[in-house]
Parts: sequence; C-alpha cells; structure tokens
Amino acid sequence: MKRIGGNGLKVVSLRRYPVKSMMGEEINACDITEKGVYGDRSYGVIDQETGKLGNAKNPKKWSNMFRHHATYVSPVNLNEKIPPVQITLPTGEIVRSDDEHVNKRLSESFARTVTLHTPSNHNVQFEGYVPKEIEELPDRGTVFTRQSPTETFFDIAMIHLITTNTIDALRKLTPTSRIEARRFRPNIIIDVPELEGFVEQTWVGKTVCIGDEVRLKIIQPTKRCVMTTLAQGDLPNDLNVLKTIVKENDGYFGVYAEIERTGKIHVGDKVIVE
Repeated sequence: MKRIGGNGLKVVSLRRYPVKSMMGEEINACDITEKGVYGDRSYGVIDQETGKLGNAKNPKKWSNMFRHHATYVSPVNLNEKIPPVQITLPTGEIVRSDDEHVNKRLSESFARTVTLHTPSNHNVQFEGYVPKEIEELPDRGTVFTRQSPTETFFDIAMIHLITTNTIDALRKLTPTSRIEARRFRPNIIIDVPELEGFVEQTWVGKTVCIGDEVRLKIIQPTKRCVMTTLAQGDLPNDLNVLKTIVKENDGYFGVYAEIERTGKIHVGDKVIVE
C-alpha cells in the first residue's frame, strides 16, 4: 500500500465550533471521539416554530448567525462533562448557556423564538438555501430540508478536513477574493509540501493517520454551499467564492471523514495517508 507522508505532512490548525453555525475557536489540541472533535457542535439553536436546527446554510432565515461567536468558558477535557459555552452576540453582549435568560437573549438576537439545546436521541432537521445568482447550481433560489445524523448537530459527517494546498489553489483561481480557512469551517487543516491543487480529494477511500493514535477514513469530498459566500467577521460577502468552486472543481472543497480510531491530536502532528 502506498503511503504519503513522513516527510513534511503535518497538522497546521485545529478548529472547534461549540454552537452549530456560530463562529468558533482555534485550538492547539483536541480529543477525537467516535463523534468527531470532542466539544464540536455540542450546542445548537432550535427554532421553536418549526422545531428545526438553526443553520447558516439558510441565510434567508438566519442572516446574522455568523455574527454570533461561541467559546467554552473552561477547558474541554475528555471524560468530563462538556462545559458551558459563552456566546458573544452581535451587540457585544455576552450570554452563557447556563444563564437563565439565555433563550430570551438569543430569541431577541435572532428575532424569532429559539432555545439552546444539546443533541438528543431525536433526529433534527435543518434548512439550506441554494443561491439563485449561481447559474451552474441546480434548484437555485430554493430552500431544501435535510436531516442531521442521529444525536448530532452535524450536516453529514463528524470531521471536516482541508489542506493548505486547496486554499492556495482557490486563491490562485479567484485572486480578487479573500480566501481564508474560516470561510470553510474545517476541523483539521493539513499542510502537504510540494503538491498543488485540491490534494485531499485524492484521499477519498484512504486513511489519514494523525500523530500516534488517530486514524480517519476519508469518505467523500465536501460539496460546498452558500455558507462559503457569507460575511464572517471582517471577511465580506463574496458570491465569487462559491461560483469559482462550482466552475473549477464541480462545487467540491475539502473532504469529510469518519473515525477509524480515536485519540488525541495536536497542531504540529505528523500525518500519513495510506
């Protein structure tokens, strides 16, 4: 079996998103469990009118989701209960998940009645919007409904991975756009020296070994959506990001992975693909 790595492949960034679709946090290390990065998407906002999960994939309804920033109030440790999360609202006000007024504050912020939840044993649906401005997309201008995997607030898979090479490739294809990793909300970013292009797509069906413990099975490329075009912090709205991904790479950017072996990973860990 051909192995790629050992001479430079390494983890350069790790990211976790405590609340589904809100801005998250960059971390130095994390535990990988059967359900992905421990503490990732551990909370979600539920629309009380529809019972659906709040999701930036439908900016027609959740236009200010990315203006909410979520971080944990204390370190996240495996075998310990997930700590409370604090959410910085667009106004600058900070509210905690264990605050008795958290649902009232969030409802005011989203201009709809919502409650903050952790995943349960129920299946949760979410909505997405297909931007009408991108002619190459099917069903443009429509809203679709999908279901998260049971007992999670994920869209499809537990881990999203991209390479610095893919980021660099998109920068070259659309030089007028600001292409930064946070547009794509990955959990793991890997640097692959001496290669160019959408490198990780060649890993589908292969296993990515990180550090001494973790093994991830790459299951499919990540089909991108309107979220990549939305403003995040100082990043502006930019439809050209998604237009370019659709035109140049059939709409794919990054890959999804499932967990073959759990363990702890760190920024700087060596990576082998086999």
